[in-house]
Amino acid sequence: MTRTDETPRPPATPPVAARALFPALAGATEVYLDSAATTQKPLPVIETIQRYHSNGTANVGRGTYPWATGLTARIARIRERTAAFIGAEHPDEVVFTAGATAALNAVALSWGLTALADGDEILYNDGDHASNVYPWQHLRGLLARFGRRIHPIPYRTTAAGEADTDDILAKITPRTRLITTGHLHHVFGGLSTLEELRGRIDPAILLCFDCSQSGGHLPVDVAALGADFAIFAAHKMFGAPGTGILYCHRRVHDRLVPFLPGGNSGIATDPGGLRPGPMPALLEGGTPDIPGILALGSALEVLESFGMDVIAAHNRALTLRLIDGLRAVPGLEFLPGPAHASCEVGYGILSFTLDGISATDAGFVLSELGFLVRTGAHCVPADTDGAGSVRVSTHIYNTPDEIDRFVACVRTIAEEVT
Repeated sequence: MTRTDETPRPPATPPVAARALFPALAGATEVYLDSAATTQKPLPVIETIQRYHSNGTANVGRGTYPWATGLTARIARIRERTAAFIGAEHPDEVVFTAGATAALNAVALSWGLTALADGDEILYNDGDHASNVYPWQHLRGLLARFGRRIHPIPYRTTAAGEADTDDILAKITPRTRLITTGHLHHVFGGLSTLEELRGRIDPAILLCFDCSQSGGHLPVDVAALGADFAIFAAHKMFGAPGTGILYCHRRVHDRLVPFLPGGNSGIATDPGGLRPGPMPALLEGGTPDIPGILALGSALEVLESFGMDVIAAHNRALTLRLIDGLRAVPGLEFLPGPAHASCEVGYGILSFTLDGISATDAGFVLSELGFLVRTGAHCVPADTDGAGSVRVSTHIYNTPDEIDRFVACVRTIAEEVT
């Protein structure tokens, strides 16, 4: 959609009940603009965790008494709901993990450790979050100790903050086994679906999407993405920290080995060692984060009550409002992202720098004035100059008035330092 003065924009007013659901915001004087780091937690999520610890605490998948069997059934229902939420065709494609970092490492170690041969290649974005960079470098180091040399090959990012699919196509070789990307970039706010690659690459090449920032912020359909692996962080979608979702398409199940072999890990022993069992238990060894998974179920209910389309439209409107307001600020430079896009896009993430003041100092001043934003390198390994940026990230509980007041505050800071 080309931007014009006549182009209608979706309303940026959240549902009336939105803010009332988040206790931390009820009496806060600060404006929380750091939802890309973690989202605020709605009351149903908080109550779910409290109920687990105060009423009928038990383990799952083990006991035969009602407390245990009831929890086991609830976890199974949440797995089904999670599959439906992310567009997975089968519940056994959903693995619960200890977070997004654990999920990406599970892909590297349960798939890559045995599936990759000497000379194989992985294409990745070295400007993505460290969680989608370090596991591949770690895997390279591990395999090198056993005489296998794999090659993680970085590709570029466009000015719009998206994966450069032309660069990816230029770097694909017969040895390419996996392409991994951030679905929604955690600093730039650019959306990468890799749609331009469809029909142009060998279907045997696996696709991995880090959906940590998109999950809970806009509709995500792993089947539409053509994902073989997809990763979600519960704490960025109203859930609790330390809980994640790993989607594994059924076509890769027979290529996976146990990630955490141990109790309840869906494996058996035979004279040759461990024999893999069925998914998803194969990758879920040990006692799961039961309250975290229960909280995820409640978080999904809250997200669905708002509607993912409504959340996405709200974040888009706030992002465009933020871009419009900041364009006139002297000395402000946008990082790659929606501010450089050729059409009106925005997903609730925008980053910038200011002349005359470091990002860290700007963040400190903003916090003193009541605006809570993220500053620094934002876990990007490629950023080595230490300059960093200011990142603003929104959600359904933010308002147009908060954006306007933030813009006015940034303008005042810019005028004082230039």
